[in-house]
Amino acid sequence: MSDLAVSPSLLTSVAAPNAETPRMRETAEKFEASFLSQMLKPMFEGIETDGPFGGGEAEGTWRSFMIDEMAKQTVRAGGIGLADTVVSEMIRMQAEQSRTAQTLPGATA
Repeated sequence: MSDLAVSPSLLTSVAAPNAETPRMRETAEKFEASFLSQMLKPMFEGIETDGPFGGGEAEGTWRSFMIDEMAKQTVRAGGIGLADTVVSEMIRMQAEQSRTAQTLPGATA
């Protein structure tokens, strides 16, 4: 039988352990948008949708979608910095996991 160890050159070509990936950024921005959406919802709870310029039932029905889009637009405009913090934490956790995997018995460096 041959040794089934993975070559380190194969591992480094996948992704550097301390590098931000587009998928990380996208996930962090989605998290920030979700957080902002939850923070914005209470601001709109007491607003009536009736009156001459209100949207009536339709406005009440579609309000959650409007709030979600406002949160996404806020993130696209730079957000509140939460996505940057989340990405930094993802990178830190990835580096820690990589170090832990290298110190396990049987791991190749």
